[in-house]
Amino acid sequence: MSIRDVVATLTEAPTLLRISKEIKPRSPDSRDCFAARLESTVSRLPDNTAVIFEGRKLTWRELNASSNRIASSLVDRGIKHGDTVSLVMENRIEFLTVLIALNKLGAIAALINTNLSGQGLAHCITITDSRMCIFGEERLQPIEGVHDLPELAEIECWLFVSDRGEMQPPAWSERLDDTSGSDSNPAQTSRNTINDTALYIFTSGTTGLPKASIISNRRFLTASALSYLGGIQCTEEDCIYLCLPLYHGTGLFLGVGAAFATGASMFIRRKFSASRFIEETRTHNTTCFVYIGELCRYLMNIESRVDDHTCAVSKMMGNGLRPDVWHQFKSRFGIKRVAEFYGSSEGNVAFVNMLNKDCTVGTTTIPLALVGYDVEEDELQRNDAGNLIRVKDGDPGLLLGKITPSTVFEGYTSKDATEKKILRDVFEKGDTWFNTGDLMRTVDVGFAFGLKHYQFVDRVGDTFRWKSENVSTNEVGEIINAHAQIDFCNVYGVEIPKADGKAGMAALVLAEGESSLDIDAFSAHVKEHLPAYARPVFLRIQRELDTTGTFKMVKGELRKEGYDFSKVSDPIFVLKPRGDGYETLDADYAAIIRAGEAGF
Repeated sequence: MSIRDVVATLTEAPTLLRISKEIKPRSPDSRDCFAARLESTVSRLPDNTAVIFEGRKLTWRELNASSNRIASSLVDRGIKHGDTVSLVMENRIEFLTVLIALNKLGAIAALINTNLSGQGLAHCITITDSRMCIFGEERLQPIEGVHDLPELAEIECWLFVSDRGEMQPPAWSERLDDTSGSDSNPAQTSRNTINDTALYIFTSGTTGLPKASIISNRRFLTASALSYLGGIQCTEEDCIYLCLPLYHGTGLFLGVGAAFATGASMFIRRKFSASRFIEETRTHNTTCFVYIGELCRYLMNIESRVDDHTCAVSKMMGNGLRPDVWHQFKSRFGIKRVAEFYGSSEGNVAFVNMLNKDCTVGTTTIPLALVGYDVEEDELQRNDAGNLIRVKDGDPGLLLGKITPSTVFEGYTSKDATEKKILRDVFEKGDTWFNTGDLMRTVDVGFAFGLKHYQFVDRVGDTFRWKSENVSTNEVGEIINAHAQIDFCNVYGVEIPKADGKAGMAALVLAEGESSLDIDAFSAHVKEHLPAYARPVFLRIQRELDTTGTFKMVKGELRKEGYDFSKVSDPIFVLKPRGDGYETLDADYAAIIRAGEAGF
């Protein structure tokens, strides 16, 4: 342990004190919400730039006024405190103004993944009991495909928000804009409490269709505080580069929430562009970057230039930055602070690398346990008394978060789904714990005020992570089984060198009478019914599936064999990056994949 390391760690002590004060438990009826934080920022910095997007700039005063006019329009349509409104829109200014407007009124915004269509989209709108659906012009086609479904008959109004002005609202919808209504802050905002539900954010979970995680104002404000105090440590002098989808918590809490509270400006992109990243950071002086590991990998793959280190970003916060590229990334792009975090939309446990230690998700004060888990058998390990077993420091274990009055598991809109994530009588009679479904381990980071630091290891069970999304093997399997030529399938995740997460692979058994798979028709089926991140990268055609004595599908051996031709004689197909359909995997391309040069 060097003196330099100790001194660097000591300089972070005030950060820990500020965070402990900010996230101290408050009474559930404390009045606060993220829209109220925005209004406070407006009163302090009215003419500072709030957001930059596709050549447009809005000050905090203008952003707030636009949100107020939308809120006024929603009140005229009958929206009130506690109502749910689905929001289906890409990253843009109007996403923010609608989101703020709903929070001002104490309404709940159900933030729907813009990759969804068909059954998945209708399901998300339905399970939140949404009164209305606000959708962007850019998402008209998928909304048009579901708006007249019987299960959505209770939607009172479909509200269309213009984008580039190329399409008009259809006859079955109404236009929502900010050209009328009051500019004044609505009185309802001051009555919102931290215990009120602010958002529903969807997670694929471990089974079935997406589940709606309940996000209170408390959770939003706490996550945002961890960002602006302990993570990117931003002020009104900073600009945050935001290209992650804002229907997810990472970009929304850590970026937008931090900006609302501090007055930092936001540079927003619909989607990430590695080729334009450095130029844009310099042009807009974006000092902070909210990332996922996938984006960092893309940036490492672009052609290196001698001045990459003059990228304007110096502080970044996110998750999934692999230890093997951590130091290279910091060095190449001149990054001073990496605040890797761990958490989930629904979970009650989170870690933040507040002390700027390398290759760790940081530490936490939340009560937790790492317990033994048999990955091959997909089951928890217990002692003779039937209790779970804590692992030794440094060993991987399943992460559990203790459920207490101050570490509440807010759960999902589905009570059954909520109960499935809770473990009871874990170490003693009556205790309750949230099962994260993730393997973690402790790591030695040197001097850290005696605080344990942790590192993410892997997902367990029937969910794996790919393209920074949780992929449900059961959900993907149901879609594949619906294809006429498929009798049954087994979906699992496999490793691809130099790629984050695990790529999907599906072992398929053809229906009786089928001698070969119509690969073009199957590709079209997968593309139509699954978002890009959930489409299996590999297909393996088998004569029959291996199962246990209780007919549980065996995944362990399939994972080990993967797409290795020395272990697999079955036909294998691959969906190449940016490919339109599956192709036969040959030895040459398999070698490219194993070398980490396929671009996944």
